Amino acid sequence: MKKFNKIILSACLLGFSSVTLAQDILGMWQSIDDKTGAPKGAVKITKDENNIYTGTITKLTPRVGYTPKEFCVDCPAPFTNKPMIGLGVIQGLKKIDDFNYVNGKILDPNTGKIYSLKAKLSPNGKRLVLRGYMGVSVLGRSQTWIRLD
Repeated sequence: MKKFNKIILSACLLGFSSVTLAQDILGMWQSIDDKTGAPKGAVKITKDENNIYTGTITKLTPRVGYTPKEFCVDCPAPFTNKPMIGLGVIQGLKKIDDFNYVNGKILDPNTGKIYSLKAKLSPNGKRLVLRGYMGVSVLGRSQTWIRLD
């Protein structure tokens, strides 16, 4: 009977630890260039009263050989010629479970293109994998962002 109680206790603790590890994507994230691995800037992810997540650029990080643009020159309306700092690059993202988010849009301010977006939070809540794509997810690319706060 004691062995059975230990198994139940272990299962409960394991279940509790996975629940406590599950976090939200709210907060500050370091965006990382998927081609070079260099930090690009900081994005603040917030949630509105309808549980829709948005992401806004709060900081740009100069990289060797690259100076960030100050304005979103190649972006479509309503983003055209808007300052990069304060630019809403993630829109419409919805949480479907503890780790997965879907149905969003992400703006690449360097090219001015808007992609469909889904995201997956790591179990420890410290990494966010964003998948931008056109049409189907297979036709896209991923970036891993790192939590700053």
